[in-house]
Amino acid sequence: MTVITTGNEARMLQEGLNAVWGDEYDSHVKQYDKIFDTYDSKKAFEQDQQWEGFALAPVKPEGDSIAYDTQTEGISPKYPALTYGKGFIVTEEAREDNLYGVFNRKAGALAFSMNQTKEVVGANVLNNGFNPAFTMQDGDGLALFSLVHPNGPTDAGTYSNRLTVDSDLTETALEDMLIQINEATDTRGLRIALAGTRLVVPPSLMFEAERILGSTLQNDTANNAINAMKTMQSLPGGFTTNNFLTDNDGWYVKTNAREGMKYFTRRAAKFEQDMDFGTSNMAFKSTERYSYGWTDARGMYGTPGA
Repeated sequence: MTVITTGNEARMLQEGLNAVWGDEYDSHVKQYDKIFDTYDSKKAFEQDQQWEGFALAPVKPEGDSIAYDTQTEGISPKYPALTYGKGFIVTEEAREDNLYGVFNRKAGALAFSMNQTKEVVGANVLNNGFNPAFTMQDGDGLALFSLVHPNGPTDAGTYSNRLTVDSDLTETALEDMLIQINEATDTRGLRIALAGTRLVVPPSLMFEAERILGSTLQNDTANNAINAMKTMQSLPGGFTTNNFLTDNDGWYVKTNAREGMKYFTRRAAKFEQDMDFGTSNMAFKSTERYSYGWTDARGMYGTPGA
């Protein structure tokens, strides 16, 4: 068991230090809610059920009976509430002898760790989105981003939420992705009003994203043409930079799919402390329960870049 003792903080038992640094930095504003729709949960897990629509209506010949269709259940993505936690133990002597009030900052450092963990876990849904080893529990068995997601239980067709040819972020590539989103179909292959709402990029692409979406005229061209995406308000949410994305070339577009990217809070973070009577060691911990994932992969389109 790891215990913080006076040996961990020998310098801070002596007078004369100008500053103690390294455990206090500004935190990024909350970012996961720009990718995921957020919900509360009161159960050990949440589960969604796919329910297909109807196919196109055929011509009814005169005098013949109407054609009847059926509906069938499909995949049922499952969101188990996982518990994340961390803590630390401090000896009585370390608490008493520290001269710089570092002990009072440890709770803040623990909160910082818990918040960072939540952001990393959420961003990893996109970071691992092209890896076939990372799938949604009880989903379609494919990575989040795939060229061949199955339409549904009855329709044998497929749909793609990934650019056919992976491309770096450019005006043309973003327009291609928005066109692909606009041409999306449902579980029976029928056209749906799917649209992009927000571009999601890593820090390495934030300036390029601003030039592409913020320019009045076309970006990086001598043509005196309008920026169609801006005038058409193709991405009403603009773009967001996520500091926890690990692929410097990858970029993503969140859509208006009703049941897309989801985050469930089972229990918010709580902080607890206890003292061991025999040693007078003080233990502090924080735990939180939540889950991330996707129900309908049409909720996010992406590419790892060229």
